Amino acid sequence: MKKILCIIGTRPEAIKMAPVILALRAEPWVNVVVLATAQHRSMLDQVNRFFGVTPDIDLDIMRPNQALTTLTARLLLELDDVLLREKPDAVLVQGDTTTVMSVALTSFYHRIPIGHIEAGLRTWDMLNPFPEEANRVITGKLAKWHFSPTEGSRQNLLKEKILDADITVTGNTVIDALLITASKELKLTIPLEPAKRLILVTAHRRENFGEPLHNICRALKTLAEDNPEVQFLYPVHPNPNVKEMVHRFLGGVPNFILCDPLDYAPFIAAMKRAYIILTDSGGVQEEAPALGKPVLVLRDETERPEAIEQGVVKLVGPHYERIVHETQNLLDNALAYKKMARGISPYGDGQAAGRIVDVLRAHFLR
Repeated sequence: MKKILCIIGTRPEAIKMAPVILALRAEPWVNVVVLATAQHRSMLDQVNRFFGVTPDIDLDIMRPNQALTTLTARLLLELDDVLLREKPDAVLVQGDTTTVMSVALTSFYHRIPIGHIEAGLRTWDMLNPFPEEANRVITGKLAKWHFSPTEGSRQNLLKEKILDADITVTGNTVIDALLITASKELKLTIPLEPAKRLILVTAHRRENFGEPLHNICRALKTLAEDNPEVQFLYPVHPNPNVKEMVHRFLGGVPNFILCDPLDYAPFIAAMKRAYIILTDSGGVQEEAPALGKPVLVLRDETERPEAIEQGVVKLVGPHYERIVHETQNLLDNALAYKKMARGISPYGDGQAAGRIVDVLRAHFLR
C-alpha cells in the first residue's frame, strides 16, 4: 500500500480537504494519514468532527500572538520529524496558508512529491493578500501535482512555466463539501427575525487590520442605522485585531448581531438564510454564488476572478463609500439584486475530490 499524508492547518483547509480524505479512504491501495498542524485550533476541530475526520497526528502548533516567522520555524522543525518518521509516498496540501508553504518546503527537502489542491490562484501582487500570495507561489514552484479549481487557475500556472501535463483542472473541493453539507438539515442557533432580510458579514483578513477594518466597520454601522428593517449578522474572528474594533463600533447597534465564529454547518445555514453577503473570505466567494447569494468582497483584489466575470461577485474593497453604495443598491434595486443572485457556480460540480483521486491512482498503480 502507498502512504499519503494529508495535512490540514486551518478551518478552510479542513473543509476543502475533507472530501479528498474521505475519497482516498475508500481506495484499497492507499493508507491515508491525516496530520493537523492546528494553525486554527477550535475552528479546525469542529470541522473535522462534522466530516468524521480524526487526525492521526496533531502538532498543536499555534500559540497566542505568534509571529509568522516563529510559526514557520516551528512548523519546519516539527514537520521534519514527522516526515522522517512517517516516510510517506506523497503529501497533499490545500490552499495558501503558512502550513501549506511550510509543508511544501519540508517535503521538497525530503524529496517527497507534493500534491497542491486549489493550485494556481494568483493576484500577481506578492503583498496582497499577505502572506497567502507568496505561500501559493512558493508551493506552486515545489509541487509535483497541481490540482487547479478552474481553467483560469490552470492558465496562471502555465504562465509560470508549470508543465501542462502536471496540471489537472478538477473544480474546487469546497463545492464538494458544500453540496454534502447543504443537502442536510442545518440548524442556525442564532435567533433571527424571519421577516427581516439578513446581511451576513465576515471580515478578518490580515491585510484589513487597522484602517481598512475601521472603514468597513464605519460602513456597516451606517448601513445598519439607515436600514433598521434589515438584520445584520457578523460572526467575529477571535483575533484581537478584529474583535476589539468590531465590538467597539458595532456592539451597541440594535439590528446588529455579533457572535463568536460559527461552526461550519451553522455557517452554511447562515449563508442559505442570507439576502446579501459581505466578506473578505476566499472560501465564501466560492460557496455563496453556488447558493444564489450576491457577494460583495471587502478587498481590492481577488485571486478568484471567475465569479466576478460571471457577475455574481463584486469587489468593493475596504472603502466606506463603495461598501455603503453597493450594499444599499442591492437592498433597493430588485433588478440589480436579481442579476447577482443567479445561483451560478464557476468553481465546480461537486466531483473535484474524485478527479484528484483518479490522478493519484493512475500515478501509483500504473
